[in-house]
Order: sequence, then C-alpha cells, then structure tokens
Amino acid sequence: MFTLGVDIGSISAKAVVLDIDTKNMEGWNIMPSGFNTKETAKILVGDLLKKLDITMAKVAMTISTGYSRKNVDFSTSQVTEISCQAKGIHFLFPTARTIIDIGGQDSKAIKIDSHGHLNDFEMNDKCSAGTGRFLEVMANSLQVPLDKMDQLASKEIVPISSTCTVFAESEVISRIAQGAERGAIIGGIHESIATKVLSLVGRVGIEPDVIITGGVAKNSEVVKALEEKMKQNALIPEEPQITGALGASLIAIDKLKKN
Repeated sequence: MFTLGVDIGSISAKAVVLDIDTKNMEGWNIMPSGFNTKETAKILVGDLLKKLDITMAKVAMTISTGYSRKNVDFSTSQVTEISCQAKGIHFLFPTARTIIDIGGQDSKAIKIDSHGHLNDFEMNDKCSAGTGRFLEVMANSLQVPLDKMDQLASKEIVPISSTCTVFAESEVISRIAQGAERGAIIGGIHESIATKVLSLVGRVGIEPDVIITGGVAKNSEVVKALEEKMKQNALIPEEPQITGALGASLIAIDKLKKN
C-alpha cells in the first residue's frame, strides 16, 4: 500500500508516492498548476499512478498541501506547506535546522529542531520580490530562457536596487537602454533576490545545516549569492520542488500508523 502527497503551488503542481512500509519514494511528478487546479491535480496524479502501474485503490491516504490544497477534492485531508516542508526536509536531511523555500509566488524561512519539529518561520507572501515570479519577469524583460539565467550571468554585476518586481522591471529596461551588458544585469538580479531572501531568513536566524528548496533552488547563481551573503554553505535536494509533496506523503504515513 502507498501514500500520496500532492502539493499544488501557485506555479507548479507536484505529487509524490511513498511505500507505507519502507517509506521508499516510488515516484514523483511535476507539472504547471494552470488555471483549473482541480483538473490539474487529477491529471498530475493520474499520470503518476499510471507510470507506476498503481491504482488509486492501493493509495491508503492522500494529503494535499500548497496554495490550492483545498482544490484536491480526492485528498483525505489538507496540511500547510510549512509543516510539509519541515517533514520532507527532515526526512532527507536529518541535520537540517534552517529551510529556505523559494517558490513561485512566495519565499519562506523555516527553523526546525533535531526532530524535524517546527520552531519558527517567516513568510514573504505580500510581494513577489525574492521569488520565482520575480525571476520569471526579469527573464522575460531580458528575453532569455528562465532555466538559462544562471549560465548567462557574469561575474561583473550591475546592481538592481528596486526590490518591487514592477519597479525592478523598469530598472532592468533602463539598464538595457543604457547599454549595460546582459550578463551583468542578470548578476544584479540574482544579487537582488539573494538580498531579499536573506532579510527574510535573518528574522528566524541562520543555523546549519541550511537547505534551499523550491524551483529557484535550481538557479546555481542565486544559491551562490545566498551562500556568500549567509557566509554559510547550503544543501540542495536532488529535486528541490517536490519536498513539500514528500512531506505530505510522510505525514500521511504517520497518520495511518497512529490509527
């Protein structure tokens, strides 16, 4: 038998299937959340179970998390993404104490103890600065692929002082008009994100080991800028986008065992 964790975020939807007895990750799936998140959840899970040759009858419990967790109408219950991140990261990295989750529309700084229990957290959900959306808007302004941003950054940077996404976009356009080198502008964007995220993490305190999750964790230059500002190396999960869904699936196992 298996458990299923479904994380429907603002930009990406993720699902993870675990074996109840071994906690082995049988498989995972990621796709854009899209407009109709109810339909997205069904497609996301349907595709994953088909790939694994598992029927829904073999899924003992499903827990959903993320922005649209209530739209997963086949889930047993819903759990906040903060709790799921804490659970998933502790499972992968038992030495983790600080989690930096840089998602599509928000960033989170989470402190956990040696048992993976939540100690404190801060969340930036009022502004898209320091998020994947900020990076996406800047990539569009520079007409470069989002997944190539870190490869195109140069060591010399042009500072981007605006933290607001709208003003930062205008600033980037002005830098282009002034003839600034594109790689230097990209470097400035990465620095801007790291500065914004660091201010969030500073509110909970930085304690090793530090783990960075979320789609932006795939940008090596943002990670590098954060590490330099924290004066602390960070660990990155093999697939940093699925840790919330993993945590949801693990919480489902705990609930089943308690019953």
